[in-house]
Amino acid sequence: MFELGPISVHWYGLLMALAFLCGYIIIGKLIKERKLHVDPDEYLIYMIIGLLGGARLGEVLFYNLGYYLANPIKIFAIWEGGIASHGAVLGGIFAHWLFSRKHKLHFYELADLVVIPIALGAVFVRVGNFINAEIIGRPSTLPWSVKYSNWELTRHPSQFYEAFKNLIIFGILWNMRKMKLPKGFLFWSFLLLFSVFRFVVEFFKEYQTLHAPGLTMGQWLSVPLFLVSFWFLWKLGKKSSV
Repeated sequence: MFELGPISVHWYGLLMALAFLCGYIIIGKLIKERKLHVDPDEYLIYMIIGLLGGARLGEVLFYNLGYYLANPIKIFAIWEGGIASHGAVLGGIFAHWLFSRKHKLHFYELADLVVIPIALGAVFVRVGNFINAEIIGRPSTLPWSVKYSNWELTRHPSQFYEAFKNLIIFGILWNMRKMKLPKGFLFWSFLLLFSVFRFVVEFFKEYQTLHAPGLTMGQWLSVPLFLVSFWFLWKLGKKSSV
């Protein structure tokens, strides 16, 4: 965006900050709506550490392990971009579990709520990816294809596809939140929707790693996430119908 002496302000960092700010406002509203005795400030700290730490660790382990082993100091340069949403999911779940255990809360009490602002926050992150010209789409000649200065062919704006699917997930969960659903249903619905939409969008994204032909790393990671979330939703639905 701009520089103030030695300080550089990046669009990606601003959008990340906006994601957490919106998340803080929404989770505060939902906590009051559910009348939970939870300090949103403390919870936000847990989630910032969990989401960012998990996202960065996922990027390192799943996508660029060789590069980060050769340049270990770059692991901490998160402002340069390079985070993995599957890692963020795992890191966020772990941070949430720690918070719930510390305050003796049922895991699903907050989990059913926090997935809503997380889905919205992911929209901002993907817009940041577009500005950074990272996680680009595959070559395309469609009217809305984009041309990056450092790439020859026009490509799918896959970052906006990702942003749109996250916005859809947010809308679905926001409307589901007042339904009479068993505990955990919103949490596992988020993971199932995320895995399905992510699997589809990956067909429009450039390969980030060289794995088995036909599927990207994002798709390989989405398959077990889908299976696990589907199984839990089936169990919850079966239990509530008894």
